[in-house]
Amino acid sequence: MSDAELRPIARALLSVSEKTGLVALARSLAARGVALVSTGRTAKALAEAGLAVGDVAAVTGFPEMLDGRVKTLHPAIHGGLLARRGDSAHVAALAEHGIRPIDLLVVNLYPFAATVARGAAPGECLENIDIGGPALIRAAAKNHADVAVLTDPAEYDELLAELARHDGATTLALRRRLAGLAYARTAAYDAAIAAWFAAGRGETFPQLLTLAAELKERLRYGENPHQQAAFYIGGETRRGVASAVQLQGRELSFNNLNDTDAAFECVAEFAEPAVAIIKHANPCGVALGASLGEAYAKALACDPVSAYGGIIAVNRTLDAATAEAIAKLFAEVVIAPAIEPAAQAALARRTALRLLVTGGMPDPAAPGMTLRSLAGGYLLQTRDNGRIGAAELRPVTRRPPNAVELADLLFAFRVAKHVKSNAIVYAKNGATVGIGAGQMSRVDSARIAAWKAEEAGKAAGLAESPTKGSVVASDAFFPFTDGLEAAIAAGATAVIQPGGSVRDPEVIAAADRAGIAMVFTGMRHFRH
Repeated sequence: MSDAELRPIARALLSVSEKTGLVALARSLAARGVALVSTGRTAKALAEAGLAVGDVAAVTGFPEMLDGRVKTLHPAIHGGLLARRGDSAHVAALAEHGIRPIDLLVVNLYPFAATVARGAAPGECLENIDIGGPALIRAAAKNHADVAVLTDPAEYDELLAELARHDGATTLALRRRLAGLAYARTAAYDAAIAAWFAAGRGETFPQLLTLAAELKERLRYGENPHQQAAFYIGGETRRGVASAVQLQGRELSFNNLNDTDAAFECVAEFAEPAVAIIKHANPCGVALGASLGEAYAKALACDPVSAYGGIIAVNRTLDAATAEAIAKLFAEVVIAPAIEPAAQAALARRTALRLLVTGGMPDPAAPGMTLRSLAGGYLLQTRDNGRIGAAELRPVTRRPPNAVELADLLFAFRVAKHVKSNAIVYAKNGATVGIGAGQMSRVDSARIAAWKAEEAGKAAGLAESPTKGSVVASDAFFPFTDGLEAAIAAGATAVIQPGGSVRDPEVIAAADRAGIAMVFTGMRHFRH
């Protein structure tokens, strides 16, 4: 590294909304002889800590005005940030106008996103749109050849370590990296503001889509070892993998995160104690019970072979008895809204198991957006938060479902929403007994689900397949009678499906011939 790339810090401007670490940073700078300049409450905090600090108003010759909207927007400040130290004309201009260079800028912005998140009135949100801060940050970042810029308290220690290594100077490499972070932060800040304006206008799909997210962690690899991957946090505030604290286990992988999200969203559908076991983003067992332990046993029974190495999600505080049962199975991840200490101790024996606690459950009916990338673009859609209740069902066969069938139909259709299309779900007594996912034809999904159920039944020593006396849900309409006939052959007594096929009359007639009940939802749940 050339000495020409080193820039000593002689003067710093500090103006921060988040004051964590501020005084410690300022003390370290002052100990190196750095002159401190500050604004408003930041200057007050430094002065109260016994630090000598110059006021921006004294530098500009203007007091803060317009309720603090204008304080740093002045050539005496921006000239000191933007002047190129190696340009003789710039140096002469500073001297002519009595402007001193600023070598370090420490700014973080008004808490706009936090203000919006707590439901503040529009006027308060507007007042928390920072104007001077982004202007300062962009100016310092543009001139990073000479100026260092800090936009987050997490960066303070790194700067101080750099100054210690280089006798009070910064390297170009650090200044360049900090500049990149600074522009990313102002971009994210503007993205939040743009999204707020779009929401205020009722625009679900704005003309310009702005996205911002913060790196949570680099992952070992992506879906496959030759792919790189990372996990970012951003967008809506929603309980789940993004809010989770990992209590134990190895680093989460790309596939772990994707599957765990699918599991937790699935189990959140239910008010009763529920357990979902997920493999490759598809449920291999979902069940309700009087307790989590009962629900877990029923979910595992659906497909114990596929459950090996799966993801287990629960929608209640995980208790010790259920945790002891889970610990008998090799699982990749367990995710819960909370956990009892005894349950955590039981799972600790599985040292490789990742244990996540989210602090709450997501609301399955809440609005939200999902985003997917395509070559050269994105697909953005509203979250599938559609839910069907008994009142929305339309019986279409001569025999309507009885009360037991009705409860299982609603359960099965809610699970089908979380199964990759073409999706078929057999259910009985509040538990899935057979699941067919991701097939190119619906009849294949119906047959695979029935076959898997039969195999699981044989392994459990049952006298007949668990699909005998079950109900069946289809995520979309039956285009032909063959899928329905496969379900009837498997022993299903009632069917729930969206309806809407040109062959609906033929499918209904087939159901009537078999004496089974069928209801239409009028809503489909494709999941690709």
